[in-house]
Amino acid sequence: MAELISASEFSRNFGRYKDQAIEDRVVEVSSNGRRVGAFLSQGEYEHYLRLKARETRVFRIDELPDDLVRDIEHAEYGVVDQ
Repeated sequence: MAELISASEFSRNFGRYKDQAIEDRVVEVSSNGRRVGAFLSQGEYEHYLRLKARETRVFRIDELPDDLVRDIEHAEYGVVDQ
């Protein structure tokens, strides 16, 4: 679960939030009551990059990875995994 903190709190206590990110926690940063970004661990960032790459990857139907075909076959539309 992400922790939401103000930008000023984040800058004053960067070391504390860096340690939280190392523990694979996400720290969301706000400014004037709006989320402006997040600080996350290297592992979480790499996960984000993998997901981002999948968004733009195009497959021909016969090139789809087996695990993706299996996920599509078992998908329940309108149901969100949590």
